[in-house]
Amino acid sequence: MQIRILAPHWGSNDLPAQVFIDKVVAAGFDGIEMALPLDPAQRGDWLRRIADAKLDLVAAQWETVFHPQFHEHRAALQALLHNACAARPLLVNSHTGKDYYSREQNEELLALADAIGREHGVTIVHEIHRSRFSGHPMLLKPYLETLPQLVLTADLSHWCVACESLLEDQPQTLDLTLPRVRHIHARVGHAQGPQVPDFRAPEYAAELAAHLGWWDRIVTLRRAAGAPLLTITPEFGPAPYTFNLPYTRQPVTDAWELNVAMLQLLRERYAEKR
Repeated sequence: MQIRILAPHWGSNDLPAQVFIDKVVAAGFDGIEMALPLDPAQRGDWLRRIADAKLDLVAAQWETVFHPQFHEHRAALQALLHNACAARPLLVNSHTGKDYYSREQNEELLALADAIGREHGVTIVHEIHRSRFSGHPMLLKPYLETLPQLVLTADLSHWCVACESLLEDQPQTLDLTLPRVRHIHARVGHAQGPQVPDFRAPEYAAELAAHLGWWDRIVTLRRAAGAPLLTITPEFGPAPYTFNLPYTRQPVTDAWELNVAMLQLLRERYAEKR
């Protein structure tokens, strides 16, 4: 099984496309995870540059967060997923639904995504994320029990916050969830936030160990299933995910440097599995 590790565009959105792509290549990432522009010219420019650099693409859609009402959210999801799938990425990572929508509404959105994915022949995975339909283990559980086709992006840092724990008391939830994972967001969270200041610091050893344990299980499950590919995006993000000092607002760590460090950790850890 190949493990492809991608750089997040999130946090580098201010950089010109080629500057960012050159930075990704220099760091040694296999590809990019990003939300593609809806503008055809801008989108085409990004895709040409990514292809010229021989980088993989995971297309993301998160802009549905700007559409809190269901019908507007549904329309945005439809347009954004078609735009993402048309690029023929490795997969599409979607921020789908809301934790305050009814189950019927969220299931309608998941069915829409499934239909769009099948139309394009592209896998659409739904990110575990606060405020989405998957924002808490007990919110997600009913969908896992009734939707066998549902597949996920594991960003379990969000569940650490939602549950104020490292999920030690929820082994059954993880047993149900981890086999559905097709993409990982490799960010380390803690019981009071979705991102530790620096995952290498000794005071966050327990948090790092917990996340590595979950990722190890996903890798093992995908290998056992005969999957040809698993994608991982280190996803340490900018402020307010990265802490800023009071008054000066200077970041206490550099998110890009953390993502490169996580890339190196994952390369070493899973080298024999690539």
